[in-house]
Order: sequence, then structure tokens, then C-alpha cells
Amino acid sequence: MNNVSVRHLTKKYKDFTLEDVSFDVPAGCVVGFIGENGAGKSTTIKSILGLVNPDGGKIQVFGKDAAALSKKEKNAIGAVLGENCLPENLTLRDVSAVMRLIFAGWNEQSFFAYAEKFALPEDKKIRNFSRGMQQKAALAVALSHGAELLVLDEPTSGLDPVARDEILGFLYDFMQEERRSVLISSHIVTDLEKLCDYIVFIHGGKIVFAEEKDALRERYGIFRGSAEQVAALGKDAVAAYIRGDFGMSALVDRQKAGAGVALDRAGLEDIMLYYARGERV
Repeated sequence: MNNVSVRHLTKKYKDFTLEDVSFDVPAGCVVGFIGENGAGKSTTIKSILGLVNPDGGKIQVFGKDAAALSKKEKNAIGAVLGENCLPENLTLRDVSAVMRLIFAGWNEQSFFAYAEKFALPEDKKIRNFSRGMQQKAALAVALSHGAELLVLDEPTSGLDPVARDEILGFLYDFMQEERRSVLISSHIVTDLEKLCDYIVFIHGGKIVFAEEKDALRERYGIFRGSAEQVAALGKDAVAAYIRGDFGMSALVDRQKAGAGVALDRAGLEDIMLYYARGERV
């Protein structure tokens, strides 16, 4: 079962078009959504949450049209957007009082437990929080009302490596119940490598691939050599290449390149870089 299913999503702006975007977020899985700034990640996420009206396509959440979700089903979605989405003039105690009225499953004890773990002051107004503290507060809300689906747009933005690792730990704990799932976008690709089961890569408003993370890492390697050596690998084997001062490097499909070709490991960040900035054979 898919907790989110996006099919042929389209949204046109004056200077940008989100075009034919399709992917799934299976129950029990973490899906990482990667791409450079302006690629269409936030537009896609806001479309799923009903904050943007698409021009075309179909979005289903929990097996239903996203626009037809009941209040109970909407309450099962936890969201953290890139910008602070909590009222800045409220304290955490005020936030809890408001959320108790919004979410039937609001767990105040859980919320303040997260606040304590995140070292967030209860009586300080949100506007006086650092950006990292605001992100933690928003995540504490998302984790405290019985959500089965978390939709997170750059939730670790502005956080130091220790705080990011802490948040990834909380998301790992969240995923211990099999029906739950997470869609998370981040420009810190190394964070996603630790957590995700699937990777969706969007570039220029179009999906480049949506695949299992482990399959991606096994599929690709990096070849370094001369232009002639890269060309000799063949068009089918070379996904993209980058010219350097002393030769070329290429993102290569291991199976299509053959067993005798020496390749370096390609991480998710490497794969994204070659697809986004590399040239095609």
C-alpha cells in the first residue's frame, strides 16, 4: 500500500513548470526527495499537502484523493515546511493549547518530552528562537499528534551536524511502526543516505529517477580517464560526464560498463551532481 501516490502532477508558473511528476511513498518506508534549489521539491510537497493547486495530475493520500480526505485523515499527516510555520508570538505552552484544539490525537506529554529533548524553552516566544530551534519545535508538533505520514521539507535546515543526527534518530524511532511513512526533502544528501529506503530525484521540474537507495548505489560508479576512454564505454553505459582540467569523470552504469572497468563508489550526492550538471554522451 502507498501512503502517497503522485501521478502526472503538473503546475505551471510564469518562469517554471512542474511537469509530469510521478512517484510513490509506500507505507513503512522513508522516501528522500532530492534536487537542487528551484527544481520543484517544495511545489510538489505543497501540492501533496493541499497548499498549492496543481494544474493537472492526481494525488492520493492513504488511498484517497488528497482533496477528499476527512478531518481524521488530515490529522494523520504531520508536516514541517522549510519556513517557520508556527505563530511567532506564541510560546510552546501556547502552541500546545492551540494544537489540542486542532488535532484530536494531540499528545501534550509527548510534545513537551520532545521539547525537553530538543532543549526548547517552554515560556520563550517562538520569534525569539533561532531558526534551528524553530525547526525543532515544528518537528515536535509533527511528531505529537499520532501522524502516520510525515511530510518534511528541509527539516534539518539550519541545524548543526549533532542536531541533524538527533533529528534523524527521532525519525528512525517514528518509523518503527510499519504502517508509517516519511517523505523528506533535503539538500544535505548524506542525511538521506542514512535514513531513506527510496530516492526520488527531481531536476528542472521533471523526475529523473525514483528508485531504491541501495539499488542506486549498486548500479552506479564513477569512471575517471581521458575523453577517449569515456567515449569507449559507450552511450548506454555513461549516464553523464564532467570535463576536468586533467581529463574527464563519468557516472557509469556498472552492468553496462562491463566487469573489467575500474570504478569508484558513487554516493547519492555524486549521482545528483552528474545528472544535474553533467553532459550527456
